[in-house]
Amino acid sequence: MAITFSLTSEGDIINDQHLIAQVLREALPYIDYLKGKTLVIKLGGSTLEHQRGVLQDIIWLRTLGVNPVLVHGGGPYINEWLKKLNLPARFEQGLRVTDAATLDIVRMVLLGQVNQGLVLMASALGGRAIGLSGTDGNMVSAHIANERLGFVGEVDAVDPAPVQALIDQGYIPIIAPLGQGPDGTCLNINADLVAAHVAGALNAEKLIFLSNVVGICRKDGALISELGELEAKQLIEEGVISGGMIPKVSACLDALLAVPRVHIVDGREPHVLLRELFTDQGAGTMIRRREK
Repeated sequence: MAITFSLTSEGDIINDQHLIAQVLREALPYIDYLKGKTLVIKLGGSTLEHQRGVLQDIIWLRTLGVNPVLVHGGGPYINEWLKKLNLPARFEQGLRVTDAATLDIVRMVLLGQVNQGLVLMASALGGRAIGLSGTDGNMVSAHIANERLGFVGEVDAVDPAPVQALIDQGYIPIIAPLGQGPDGTCLNINADLVAAHVAGALNAEKLIFLSNVVGICRKDGALISELGELEAKQLIEEGVISGGMIPKVSACLDALLAVPRVHIVDGREPHVLLRELFTDQGAGTMIRRREK
Protein backbone atom coordinates (compact mmCIF):
# COMPACT_ATOMS: atom_id res chain seq x y z
CA MET A 1 0.00 0.00 0.00
CA ALA A 2 2.84 2.40 0.85
CA ILE A 3 4.43 1.81 -2.55
CA THR A 4 1.13 2.54 -4.32
CA PHE A 5 0.68 5.83 -2.51
CA SER A 6 4.29 6.88 -3.06
CA LEU A 7 3.77 6.54 -6.82
CA THR A 8 0.40 8.30 -6.85
CA SER A 9 -0.14 12.02 -6.43
CA GLU A 10 -2.25 13.34 -3.58
CA GLY A 11 -4.72 14.76 -6.08
CA ASP A 12 -5.23 11.32 -7.68
CA ILE A 13 -5.85 9.76 -4.26
CA ILE A 14 -8.48 12.38 -3.45
CA ASN A 15 -10.12 11.89 -6.85
CA ASP A 16 -10.21 8.12 -6.30
CA GLN A 17 -11.82 8.61 -2.90
CA HIS A 18 -14.45 10.90 -4.41
CA LEU A 19 -15.11 8.37 -7.17
CA ILE A 20 -15.54 5.54 -4.63
CA ALA A 21 -17.93 7.68 -2.59
CA GLN A 22 -19.91 8.58 -5.72
CA VAL A 23 -20.19 4.93 -6.85
CA LEU A 24 -21.36 3.81 -3.41
CA ARG A 25 -23.86 6.68 -3.14
CA GLU A 26 -25.34 5.69 -6.51
CA ALA A 27 -25.38 1.95 -5.81
CA LEU A 28 -26.68 1.82 -2.23
CA PRO A 29 -30.37 2.62 -3.01
CA TYR A 30 -30.42 -0.14 -5.64
CA ILE A 31 -28.72 -2.61 -3.30
CA ASP A 32 -31.21 -1.79 -0.55
CA TYR A 33 -34.15 -2.20 -2.96
CA LEU A 34 -33.00 -5.59 -4.30
CA LYS A 35 -32.00 -7.05 -0.94
CA GLY A 36 -34.07 -10.17 -0.28
CA LYS A 37 -35.55 -10.17 -3.77
CA THR A 38 -35.12 -12.92 -6.37
CA LEU A 39 -33.50 -12.34 -9.76
CA VAL A 40 -33.55 -14.95 -12.51
CA ILE A 41 -30.60 -14.64 -14.89
CA LYS A 42 -30.52 -16.47 -18.21
CA LEU A 43 -27.04 -17.13 -19.56
CA GLY A 44 -27.28 -17.83 -23.27
CA GLY A 45 -25.08 -20.36 -25.01
CA SER A 46 -23.49 -17.55 -27.06
CA THR A 47 -22.15 -15.91 -23.88
CA LEU A 48 -21.04 -19.04 -21.99
CA GLU A 49 -17.39 -18.27 -22.75
CA HIS A 50 -17.75 -15.24 -20.46
CA GLN A 51 -19.15 -17.32 -17.62
CA ARG A 52 -16.39 -16.52 -15.11
CA GLY A 53 -17.26 -12.81 -15.00
CA VAL A 54 -20.99 -13.55 -14.89
CA LEU A 55 -20.57 -16.01 -12.02
CA GLN A 56 -18.43 -13.53 -10.08
CA ASP A 57 -21.17 -10.91 -10.35
CA ILE A 58 -23.79 -13.47 -9.29
CA ILE A 59 -21.72 -14.44 -6.24
CA TRP A 60 -21.37 -10.78 -5.28
CA LEU A 61 -25.13 -10.32 -5.68
CA ARG A 62 -25.69 -13.18 -3.24
CA THR A 63 -23.20 -11.59 -0.81
CA LEU A 64 -25.20 -8.34 -1.00
CA GLY A 65 -28.38 -10.16 0.05
CA VAL A 66 -29.92 -10.63 -3.38
CA ASN A 67 -31.22 -14.09 -4.40
CA PRO A 68 -29.88 -14.87 -7.89
CA VAL A 69 -31.00 -17.93 -9.84
CA LEU A 70 -29.11 -18.88 -13.01
CA VAL A 71 -30.70 -20.67 -15.98
CA HIS A 72 -28.27 -21.59 -18.76
CA GLY A 73 -28.32 -22.73 -22.35
CA GLY A 74 -25.66 -24.67 -24.22
CA GLY A 75 -26.44 -24.57 -27.94
CA PRO A 76 -22.88 -24.10 -29.29
CA TYR A 77 -21.54 -26.98 -27.17
CA ILE A 78 -24.39 -29.24 -28.29
CA ASN A 79 -23.63 -28.39 -31.94
CA GLU A 80 -19.94 -29.22 -31.39
CA TRP A 81 -20.77 -32.69 -30.06
CA LEU A 82 -23.30 -33.37 -32.80
CA LYS A 83 -20.62 -32.50 -35.36
CA LYS A 84 -18.07 -34.79 -33.64
CA LEU A 85 -20.57 -37.65 -33.78
CA ASN A 86 -21.66 -36.89 -37.37
CA LEU A 87 -25.22 -36.16 -36.29
CA PRO A 88 -27.18 -33.39 -38.03
CA ALA A 89 -28.18 -30.20 -36.19
CA ARG A 90 -31.64 -29.24 -37.42
CA PHE A 91 -33.86 -26.34 -36.39
CA GLU A 92 -37.44 -25.33 -37.07
CA GLN A 93 -38.68 -21.87 -36.08
CA GLY A 94 -35.62 -21.42 -33.88
CA LEU A 95 -36.14 -24.66 -31.94
CA ARG A 96 -33.75 -27.61 -32.12
CA VAL A 97 -35.27 -30.74 -33.67
CA THR A 98 -34.52 -33.33 -30.99
CA ASP A 99 -34.72 -37.00 -31.86
CA ALA A 100 -33.68 -39.72 -29.39
CA ALA A 101 -29.99 -39.59 -30.37
CA THR A 102 -29.90 -35.79 -30.19
CA LEU A 103 -31.65 -35.86 -26.81
CA ASP A 104 -28.85 -38.04 -25.42
CA ILE A 105 -26.31 -35.44 -26.55
CA VAL A 106 -28.40 -32.56 -25.17
CA ARG A 107 -28.63 -34.22 -21.76
CA MET A 108 -24.93 -35.08 -21.72
CA VAL A 109 -23.86 -31.54 -22.62
CA LEU A 110 -26.33 -29.58 -20.50
CA LEU A 111 -25.93 -31.70 -17.37
CA GLY A 112 -22.49 -33.25 -17.62
CA GLN A 113 -20.58 -30.42 -19.25
CA VAL A 114 -22.24 -27.02 -18.89
CA ASN A 115 -24.13 -27.35 -15.60
CA GLN A 116 -21.36 -29.12 -13.70
CA GLY A 117 -18.79 -26.74 -15.19
CA LEU A 118 -20.71 -23.70 -13.95
CA VAL A 119 -21.14 -25.19 -10.47
CA LEU A 120 -17.44 -26.05 -10.21
CA MET A 121 -16.38 -22.60 -11.39
CA ALA A 122 -18.76 -20.89 -8.96
CA SER A 123 -17.28 -22.94 -6.13
CA ALA A 124 -13.74 -22.02 -7.23
CA LEU A 125 -14.75 -18.35 -7.11
CA GLY A 126 -15.99 -18.70 -3.53
CA GLY A 127 -19.69 -19.18 -4.21
CA ARG A 128 -22.08 -21.84 -2.94
CA ALA A 129 -23.87 -23.24 -5.97
CA ILE A 130 -25.93 -26.36 -6.62
CA GLY A 131 -26.80 -27.61 -10.09
CA LEU A 132 -30.15 -29.07 -11.03
CA SER A 133 -32.42 -29.46 -14.02
CA GLY A 134 -36.13 -29.22 -14.58
CA THR A 135 -36.40 -33.00 -14.26
CA ASP A 136 -35.21 -32.94 -10.63
CA GLY A 137 -38.23 -33.42 -8.38
CA ASN A 138 -40.40 -32.98 -11.50
CA MET A 139 -39.71 -29.26 -11.12
CA VAL A 140 -40.59 -28.42 -14.74
CA SER A 141 -43.63 -30.31 -16.06
CA ALA A 142 -43.94 -30.20 -19.83
CA HIS A 143 -45.51 -31.77 -22.88
CA ILE A 144 -44.21 -32.31 -26.42
CA ALA A 145 -44.59 -29.02 -28.25
CA ASN A 146 -44.80 -30.40 -31.78
CA GLU A 147 -44.37 -33.98 -32.98
CA ARG A 148 -42.17 -32.74 -35.83
CA LEU A 149 -39.69 -31.34 -33.31
CA GLY A 150 -39.31 -34.63 -31.45
CA PHE A 151 -38.47 -34.45 -27.74
CA VAL A 152 -38.92 -30.69 -27.43
CA GLY A 153 -41.05 -29.53 -24.54
CA GLU A 154 -43.55 -26.77 -23.90
CA VAL A 155 -43.73 -25.83 -20.21
CA ASP A 156 -46.97 -26.68 -18.39
CA ALA A 157 -45.99 -25.77 -14.82
CA VAL A 158 -43.01 -25.09 -12.58
CA ASP A 159 -42.81 -26.21 -8.96
CA PRO A 160 -40.62 -23.56 -7.30
CA ALA A 161 -40.13 -25.55 -4.06
CA PRO A 162 -36.73 -27.15 -4.94
CA VAL A 163 -35.25 -23.83 -6.08
CA GLN A 164 -36.70 -21.88 -3.16
CA ALA A 165 -35.32 -24.46 -0.71
CA LEU A 166 -31.82 -23.92 -2.12
CA ILE A 167 -32.20 -20.14 -1.94
CA ASP A 168 -33.36 -20.34 1.67
CA GLN A 169 -30.26 -22.38 2.53
CA GLY A 170 -27.95 -19.79 1.01
CA TYR A 171 -27.17 -21.55 -2.27
CA ILE A 172 -27.15 -20.23 -5.83
CA PRO A 173 -29.33 -22.56 -7.96
CA ILE A 174 -27.97 -23.24 -11.46
CA ILE A 175 -30.62 -24.79 -13.70
CA ALA A 176 -30.32 -26.77 -16.93
CA PRO A 177 -33.35 -26.29 -19.26
CA LEU A 178 -34.81 -29.79 -19.31
CA GLY A 179 -38.31 -30.85 -18.32
CA GLN A 180 -40.32 -33.97 -17.60
CA GLY A 181 -43.16 -35.15 -19.82
CA PRO A 182 -46.34 -36.79 -18.50
CA ASP A 183 -44.93 -40.27 -19.18
CA GLY A 184 -41.63 -39.52 -17.43
CA THR A 185 -39.79 -38.70 -20.67
CA CYS A 186 -37.03 -36.09 -20.52
CA LEU A 187 -37.74 -33.14 -22.83
CA ASN A 188 -35.42 -30.49 -24.24
CA ILE A 189 -36.86 -27.00 -23.56
CA ASN A 190 -35.82 -23.58 -24.82
CA ALA A 191 -33.81 -21.94 -22.02
CA ASP A 192 -35.60 -18.58 -22.45
CA LEU A 193 -38.92 -20.30 -21.77
CA VAL A 194 -37.59 -22.12 -18.72
CA ALA A 195 -36.12 -18.89 -17.33
CA ALA A 196 -39.40 -17.02 -17.81
CA HIS A 197 -41.51 -19.75 -16.18
CA VAL A 198 -39.05 -20.17 -13.28
CA ALA A 199 -39.10 -16.40 -12.75
CA GLY A 200 -42.88 -16.40 -12.64
CA ALA A 201 -43.07 -19.34 -10.24
CA LEU A 202 -40.59 -17.65 -7.88
CA ASN A 203 -42.31 -14.24 -8.12
CA ALA A 204 -38.96 -12.84 -9.21
CA GLU A 205 -38.40 -9.10 -9.21
CA LYS A 206 -36.48 -9.20 -12.48
CA LEU A 207 -35.57 -11.53 -15.34
CA ILE A 208 -32.26 -10.73 -17.02
CA PHE A 209 -31.26 -12.13 -20.42
CA LEU A 210 -27.49 -12.17 -20.90
CA SER A 211 -27.06 -12.12 -24.66
CA ASN A 212 -24.55 -11.13 -27.33
CA VAL A 213 -26.13 -7.72 -27.99
CA VAL A 214 -25.89 -4.51 -25.96
CA GLY A 215 -29.66 -4.13 -25.75
CA ILE A 216 -32.33 -2.38 -27.81
CA CYS A 217 -31.06 0.51 -29.94
CA ARG A 218 -32.77 3.31 -31.88
CA LYS A 219 -32.24 3.81 -35.62
CA ASP A 220 -29.21 6.02 -34.92
CA GLY A 221 -27.61 3.26 -32.87
CA ALA A 222 -28.24 4.92 -29.50
CA LEU A 223 -28.93 2.44 -26.71
CA ILE A 224 -32.38 2.66 -25.11
CA SER A 225 -31.76 2.13 -21.40
CA GLU A 226 -35.45 1.84 -20.42
CA LEU A 227 -38.78 1.55 -22.21
CA GLY A 228 -42.28 0.31 -21.69
CA GLU A 229 -43.96 -2.76 -23.10
CA LEU A 230 -46.08 -0.76 -25.59
CA GLU A 231 -43.08 1.20 -26.87
CA ALA A 232 -41.16 -2.04 -27.48
CA LYS A 233 -44.07 -3.42 -29.54
CA GLN A 234 -44.23 -0.14 -31.49
CA LEU A 235 -40.50 -0.30 -32.29
CA ILE A 236 -41.04 -3.79 -33.73
CA GLU A 237 -43.92 -2.53 -35.90
CA GLU A 238 -41.81 0.43 -37.10
CA GLY A 239 -38.91 -1.85 -38.03
CA VAL A 240 -36.51 -0.25 -35.55
CA ILE A 241 -36.30 -3.64 -33.85
CA SER A 242 -35.63 -6.05 -36.71
CA GLY A 243 -33.89 -9.26 -37.72
CA GLY A 244 -32.47 -11.36 -34.92
CA MET A 245 -33.55 -8.83 -32.31
CA ILE A 246 -37.25 -9.58 -32.90
CA PRO A 247 -37.23 -13.05 -31.23
CA LYS A 248 -35.09 -11.70 -28.35
CA VAL A 249 -37.49 -8.82 -27.66
CA SER A 250 -40.52 -11.07 -28.21
CA ALA A 251 -39.16 -13.43 -25.54
CA CYS A 252 -38.81 -10.44 -23.19
CA LEU A 253 -42.38 -9.32 -23.88
CA ASP A 254 -43.67 -12.86 -23.22
CA ALA A 255 -41.69 -12.91 -19.96
CA LEU A 256 -43.44 -9.73 -18.79
CA LEU A 257 -46.46 -11.93 -18.15
CA ALA A 258 -44.41 -13.50 -15.35
CA VAL A 259 -42.24 -10.65 -14.02
CA PRO A 260 -42.63 -6.85 -13.89
CA ARG A 261 -39.23 -6.01 -15.41
CA VAL A 262 -37.11 -7.77 -18.01
CA HIS A 263 -33.58 -6.79 -19.05
CA ILE A 264 -31.44 -7.47 -22.13
CA VAL A 265 -27.73 -6.96 -21.47
CA ASP A 266 -24.49 -7.89 -23.20
CA GLY A 267 -23.09 -10.87 -21.32
CA ARG A 268 -19.70 -10.34 -22.96
CA GLU A 269 -19.12 -7.08 -21.07
CA PRO A 270 -17.21 -7.24 -17.75
CA HIS A 271 -19.42 -6.90 -14.65
CA VAL A 272 -22.44 -6.10 -16.79
CA LEU A 273 -24.88 -7.35 -14.14
CA LEU A 274 -23.55 -4.98 -11.49
CA ARG A 275 -23.59 -2.06 -13.91
CA GLU A 276 -27.13 -2.78 -15.05
CA LEU A 277 -28.54 -3.30 -11.56
CA PHE A 278 -26.64 -0.79 -9.43
CA THR A 279 -26.04 2.28 -11.62
CA ASP A 280 -28.39 5.02 -12.83
CA GLN A 281 -27.25 4.69 -16.44
CA GLY A 282 -27.32 0.89 -16.52
CA ALA A 283 -25.61 -1.21 -19.16
CA GLY A 284 -28.42 -2.58 -21.32
CA THR A 285 -32.16 -2.21 -21.83
CA MET A 286 -34.91 -2.66 -19.24
CA ILE A 287 -38.47 -3.29 -20.46
CA ARG A 288 -41.29 -2.50 -18.01
CA ARG A 289 -44.62 -4.28 -17.89
CA ARG A 290 -47.56 -2.15 -18.99
CA GLU A 291 -49.33 -0.46 -16.08
CA LYS A 292 -52.92 -1.60 -15.68
